[in-house]
Amino acid sequence: MKYSGAFEVVRADRAGVEVRNQMAEIFADGFSQWLTYFSKDRDVIAKAFAHMFVLDQFYVALDGDRVAAFGACTDCQSFSLELRSAPLRRHLGWFKGSMAALILKREFQKPFVAPPAETGSIEFICSALSFRGQGAASAVITHMLVHLPYRNYLIEEVADTNVPAIRLYEKLGFTEYKRKSLSPRQARISGINHMVSLCLEKA
Repeated sequence: MKYSGAFEVVRADRAGVEVRNQMAEIFADGFSQWLTYFSKDRDVIAKAFAHMFVLDQFYVALDGDRVAAFGACTDCQSFSLELRSAPLRRHLGWFKGSMAALILKREFQKPFVAPPAETGSIEFICSALSFRGQGAASAVITHMLVHLPYRNYLIEEVADTNVPAIRLYEKLGFTEYKRKSLSPRQARISGINHMVSLCLEKA
């Protein structure tokens, strides 16, 4: 088993290896269940969304030239993803690509209202299937907590069914500060009852 110390964590735009397509494949494995309306094909999802990562907002845990995990941290004002209609339409078709650009842009590029000072927003933490449980995601988050200048960190809206992620965040010092209930219809469709938000204040 590898541990977090075995991974090199760098900002994605400075990785020195091709990371965008690898990140897209990891994203497709982690988020395909949310995107089945647009395509049930994991490879199509990866190709459609590969363009969206703003690489200077992301950090990757590398095992050699392989991306083991990634995550973003913004200043609560910048966006870590930038969805564009053209590549979405090219891979998903005109109608579903247009719908993805419209609906997911509202979801993925949702600004904070009156963003708190000196606060970083940790977003889109994902591990490659072959590296799950090996400390790669922990390495990414720990790197950001150590090297970025923020006093406070937020992780917004984690599904309450994502117990491994919540346990990891709590192990790293995050605590729940908000819980949003889904509507009965949304809960029935998704199997999720609440979206949990967590925060950490550095000493």
